[in-house]
Amino acid sequence: MKAYVASVGLEKVGDHWSESLLDLAVGASLKALDGRKVAPQQVIVGNMFSSAGARQEHLGALLASSLGLKGTPAYKVESACASGSTAFDVAYTMVKSGAIDSALVVGVEKMRDIEPEEVSLALAMAESVEYTQFVGASFAALNGLLARHYMERENVSRDELSALPVLSHANAVTAEHAQFRKAITPEVVSRSAMVADPLRLFDCAPVGDGAAAALVVNENAIGRAKSGLAEILGGAIATTEFSVYERKDMLRFEATEMAFKRALEQAGLPASKVGLIETHDAFSVVAALSLEAMGVSKRGMAGKDAKEGRFDLDGDIPINTFGGLKARGHPVGATGVYQIAEAYLQLTGAAGKNQAKDLDYAVTQNVGGVDTSAVVHVFGRAR
Repeated sequence: MKAYVASVGLEKVGDHWSESLLDLAVGASLKALDGRKVAPQQVIVGNMFSSAGARQEHLGALLASSLGLKGTPAYKVESACASGSTAFDVAYTMVKSGAIDSALVVGVEKMRDIEPEEVSLALAMAESVEYTQFVGASFAALNGLLARHYMERENVSRDELSALPVLSHANAVTAEHAQFRKAITPEVVSRSAMVADPLRLFDCAPVGDGAAAALVVNENAIGRAKSGLAEILGGAIATTEFSVYERKDMLRFEATEMAFKRALEQAGLPASKVGLIETHDAFSVVAALSLEAMGVSKRGMAGKDAKEGRFDLDGDIPINTFGGLKARGHPVGATGVYQIAEAYLQLTGAAGKNQAKDLDYAVTQNVGGVDTSAVVHVFGRAR
């Protein structure tokens, strides 16, 4: 049975001081549900740390109740920063199997209501409490170590690494739901405040609130009408050794490699057919290693490829077409659903000024931890 994304809803990423976690989730949900008159048979919420950020759990039932969906099964899925895409994969698997015909997937996170130190501690829960957190290594510190190793081993320059956030910011200028709609230069990145050497402020995705929703359906729910649909051709989740220091090669994102390969195999699609990738650029080095893991760039070449325009909207393979995590924003539990919604907008010709040309297939790649878990989905135009 075929599965589709039938409609999506996006809240602007940013500082939502006057809106609660529930307000954001309901707002995105209503936009998605208004797009199709389909009652979801399940509500699945992707979220990482609502207990820390909003002092709230039991999100599935809370959202279902607020949407008037009494009796509908509803629950939360957590997989660190990959929570949103993991929740989506649960929905996709169930809808494609025919176990249910429709599901509402909502990714939501409230990050701005707590102090930066608390956010850092919450993000560190994606790593080991007994080892990494015990010695005080923040998530930014781990990625800083990874970036230094990457730059030295692969002879990557500062400007080449900066090219990835520069590209994301360029795409965010015309993205209405993006948190930072301002173009930057390599000099802005290299002169920004140091966060974890060599990573600077503009190498790192910002903290923000947000929610995104997607309605997943099969043919039983939607009938024969294919307009305004994006087909979900494949999806896969993979994991690797939990902490980056346990791995034989810290610069090999093996979880992404495996998930990408499996998702393409499920889709029956060669990598050469992928026309667009929404990739996980939580840090510039993560974007680079992700693109290299998917074979889009050779080892150590992702930044150079970005600098040369390969990943621009009119390039060989556009990436992060609405700004990615770096400029659209990274409300962690919601990020994967934002990526999926953006792929949907691209494939249905609804991306406006951010529209990529001649697009038939798109991929989303969302990561939990330092590529500890990776979730990849493949989408195509509905035919």
